[in-house]
Amino acid sequence: MVDPNTLSLPDDPSLFTRLRVASQCLEVLKDDPTNPNCGQLINICLDLNVYASIVQQFQHSEGGRRLLSERPSLQGKVLDLAVLESLPEGTLGYEFARYYRDNKISPFETTLELKSDIDYIGKRYRETHDLLHVLTGYATDQVGEMELQAYALGNLGIRTAAFILLMSSFQLFNVVRSGIGGSEYLRRLWAAYRRGRASPQFLDVWFEHHWETPVATLRERLCAPAQQTN
Repeated sequence: MVDPNTLSLPDDPSLFTRLRVASQCLEVLKDDPTNPNCGQLINICLDLNVYASIVQQFQHSEGGRRLLSERPSLQGKVLDLAVLESLPEGTLGYEFARYYRDNKISPFETTLELKSDIDYIGKRYRETHDLLHVLTGYATDQVGEMELQAYALGNLGIRTAAFILLMSSFQLFNVVRSGIGGSEYLRRLWAAYRRGRASPQFLDVWFEHHWETPVATLRERLCAPAQQTN
């Protein structure tokens, strides 16, 4: 049995090592799908090159360099959801806090050591998952989660998202049973992917500075309009 507390990725890992650690993370996530360490680690294993490319992009802009230097965090231990929920309705802070309350979940947490900027970008990507639900409007049901993965694939080229979408194709029968036809499901994924491709990259946004900004304002700035699939 794999002990998630012993899993780690060495410096400059080979592709074989990354795949081995990723498979071990999958074993853990089968029984513990919300495991924070394995959730972040599998992202880094599969998307190491993607994150490295993002780091290089950030190093060529003042805002990106500042983000990598200061490493702001959206982890639960630094978020005061009660304060955020006291903000006016419709603001990012209020809607973000209400998202957690309505879905009866808690903000992302991890104890995985950040040994590099690449590790930080992997962590930042995980932290922004719930914020993206709020900004894009994609639901937290099975279809909405897959739409968000398609959006992330289009926006950043995240390979983990592609892997999740591939695995979800085996659940297509269950999606059809839920009342959404298979062709409609695929159209929604394609629309989300194209929306992500058409939207500005979101990882360099200091969401922590926008708690009082209306979600509608941020959505207009950061997300391409949602396409009708009917």
